[in-house]
Amino acid sequence: MAFLDNSGDIILDAVLTDTGRMRLAKGDGSFRISKFAFGDDEIDYSMYKNTNHVNGAHASGSAYYDLNILQTPVLEAFTNNTSTMKSKLVSISRTDLLFLPVVKLNTTAGGNTAQHADGVHLIPVNKASEDQLKSDEVAGVIRGVTGQGNIIRLDQGIDSTEAGSPSVNIQRIFGDLFETQYIIEMDNRFGTIHSTGRAAGAKRARVSFIDDDNIASYFLSINTDNKFVKNLPTADNEGGGDQSVIAGPKGSMLEFEVRSSLDLQSNNFLFTQLGGAYTPSPGSTAYNYIDSTIRVTGATTGYRMDIPVRFLKKQ
Repeated sequence: MAFLDNSGDIILDAVLTDTGRMRLAKGDGSFRISKFAFGDDEIDYSMYKNTNHVNGAHASGSAYYDLNILQTPVLEAFTNNTSTMKSKLVSISRTDLLFLPVVKLNTTAGGNTAQHADGVHLIPVNKASEDQLKSDEVAGVIRGVTGQGNIIRLDQGIDSTEAGSPSVNIQRIFGDLFETQYIIEMDNRFGTIHSTGRAAGAKRARVSFIDDDNIASYFLSINTDNKFVKNLPTADNEGGGDQSVIAGPKGSMLEFEVRSSLDLQSNNFLFTQLGGAYTPSPGSTAYNYIDSTIRVTGATTGYRMDIPVRFLKKQ
């Protein structure tokens, strides 16, 4: 990994990801570039030196306001898709927008969305671990085997009371900003995505793609996966608005659980290689653990967030 010197001419440095190279190497004529994306992870926009900058405008005038940004060193292109473009740019043609929607983790709705005090969702990987955490009354537990424990919920909408009329809490955001599809990415070695409810009644989400780093991608749509993606209730709709963490006009919501993988259930290899020892509270039972993240991206707006999870197995 290295930085490119862009202090002079503009440089275009592009490579295929590992998956792209694999498809190109097939040599069967099926490789086609149909979509691409841009990102700005290296850019600090606070360096834009206009009259609103803390140090005042650039002394040489408006043509130099963005000079520091244009000369920011950028990373050279590299092939690992999980390490690139964490903040993708999106194009919105409308010019009348004062607010953009966000996706927020809801840890207060319904009594079953809370995180553990350590700021993670705990996921026991076998029945013995589930039972022990329940006996010790540990909070923030997603039951990775039997289900019907805590869930992960995300609310989408405009998080501002200034975004509409006094009845803003019962409004719904415009259709072109409404998230109808979400992309969930997680390490396929650790578990799978399921709808909420007991294991027997929960629906397992269909994996759309597993890349060379064992990251599984799930594409969930409100039209075909309504056990996962739903309209976010407003204040006058089923009494659900008071449980939302969105202050303004509402969009959609995403709810899901995580089931542990057979590898985590049946052996300790991954815990030994990637984890360590952990006690959820002082003096409580000890567990082996693996920390990971689940990444959720809105397919319409590109809004992305990482949710920390901790897989536990009773020692």
